[in-house]
Amino acid sequence: MKRRKFIALLGGAAAAWPLAARAQQLPMALVGLLEGSHIDDRQLEAVRQGLKEAGYIEGRNLAIKYRTADDRFDRLPALAAALVADRVAVLLTFGPPAALAAKAATSTIPVVFAIGADPVELGLVSSLNRPAGNVTGVSFLVTTLASKRLELLRELVPGATVVGFLINPANPPSESQTRDAQAAALALGLRLPIQNASSDAEINAAFASFAEQHVDAVIVGGDQFFGTRHDLLAGLAARYAMPAIYYLREAVAAGGLMSYGTSITDAFRLAASYAGRILKGERPGDLPVQQTVKFELVINLKTAKALGIDVPPTLLARADEVIE
Repeated sequence: MKRRKFIALLGGAAAAWPLAARAQQLPMALVGLLEGSHIDDRQLEAVRQGLKEAGYIEGRNLAIKYRTADDRFDRLPALAAALVADRVAVLLTFGPPAALAAKAATSTIPVVFAIGADPVELGLVSSLNRPAGNVTGVSFLVTTLASKRLELLRELVPGATVVGFLINPANPPSESQTRDAQAAALALGLRLPIQNASSDAEINAAFASFAEQHVDAVIVGGDQFFGTRHDLLAGLAARYAMPAIYYLREAVAAGGLMSYGTSITDAFRLAASYAGRILKGERPGDLPVQQTVKFELVINLKTAKALGIDVPPTLLARADEVIE
């Protein structure tokens, strides 16, 4: 009897071991990723890294449903509703239009955003420190950096008196970006003709108009749509021989002259890490909106040479990356 009892106990313990091991593993989680435009491989890897920091690895204990509007922002409400119907555990969104669509689609599923705008001003959260509700995320500076980009462009092209400003009016923060750029241009004594563009054809038309107005340089506004048009923008700037500054380093890698802005990949990683913490039980309303503090100044010397621009040594010394 004692022997049979011992064997039964041993068998029960052996059966319990794998159950205990499984209990220690994080359960399979489904995350919905919603964006207005495509994100590149570096940004997607940053998302995976952020989730990994919380213990979630795609294919192991994590599944991600990717949904993109392909620059047709009017499709975002339907895409957000579809992800809600799929019962995702968290909605991870990139760009103001996607974040607003996700918030409108659900008041219960946690929504984590990464946006280059003020989330309070957009109505996404009531407070940065205590978001409340089901929405929180990461805000990276885009709209308030137009003045800084104008100063850098003036430093690189000191003789510039007319600087074109390209903006996407379909993007909610476009008004605040425009106000910031206009105030900076006035302070520097520059004329700032503005061109709106929400499509490839309008981008082409905008550069043609800048050429007709004999602008000395161009600022490309911070916008997710422009962030997927690096080759087009850099190509047009080269065709019209216009020095231009962008908000993403990827534009400079594609042949653009210079960029200045926060690290988008770092913002995406931080947002994904918040999603991971929520999956593990934290409430979005208790997580304060984070603001990225990592800035990048990138200069393309090859492009500068093609434009006949001598980059000041002081500017080169401040650059985080120089592409040759």
